[in-house]
Amino acid sequence: MEYGHDHAQVYDQVFEGRGKDFEAEAGRLAELIRQRHPDARSLLDVACGTGAHLRVLERHFPQLEGIEASAAMQKIAQTRLPGRRIHHADMRDFTLPDRFDAVICVGNSAACLESADDLARAVKQMAAHLTARGVLIVEPWFFRADFLDGRVDGNLYKRNGRVVAQMTRFTREGQRIYMHARFVVADPTGFQDFDETLSAHAFPREDYEAAFRAAGLSVEFVRGFTWKDGRPTAPGLFIGTL
Repeated sequence: MEYGHDHAQVYDQVFEGRGKDFEAEAGRLAELIRQRHPDARSLLDVACGTGAHLRVLERHFPQLEGIEASAAMQKIAQTRLPGRRIHHADMRDFTLPDRFDAVICVGNSAACLESADDLARAVKQMAAHLTARGVLIVEPWFFRADFLDGRVDGNLYKRNGRVVAQMTRFTREGQRIYMHARFVVADPTGFQDFDETLSAHAFPREDYEAAFRAAGLSVEFVRGFTWKDGRPTAPGLFIGTL
């Protein structure tokens, strides 16, 4: 997904306004990886965004890299993680020289792919970058049966002399879901507002499981990863090992 420059600049604040806890999520990811690979030392974050998870995962994994398809997001991640390699690449066809004890793809990044075939290609590429005992974690977005057409949402970030408001309306066209977002930003320099439409695919659970198995991975589903106000905001995580 190619986020616009304006959206990339407020990305972390929008999620903080939603109650997202990058530090807690990164700690949980490290825990899940260690349960399956206690000696894991290297990690690749696919679709790493602004590097918010990677910044915390540095404490757990000495060797750390990311890939990001959005140039605006990659630039922020590279600034946040100087000395780390943040590659500008597509998750469906990236090739890196190194292999990793863990590969993660969290948020709704995998759901932004165009089709189940694309999902299978991406999972295959991620699996190809694992070491022999490697662990792959992929977070789905809403499953197809869970999506409510016409749903609206909004959140507000207010801190350090800056206010960021986001309002979103969700619509569905066939199997594609569109998130029509409006942003208003206020700080001491004035106001800024912009719109952006993002899209995602509400893949059924079976598509993720089939992609893992086709890539030669076991697959399990762990619920309750992303939370807000005591309730899950996404289904959970798919976890596979070679």
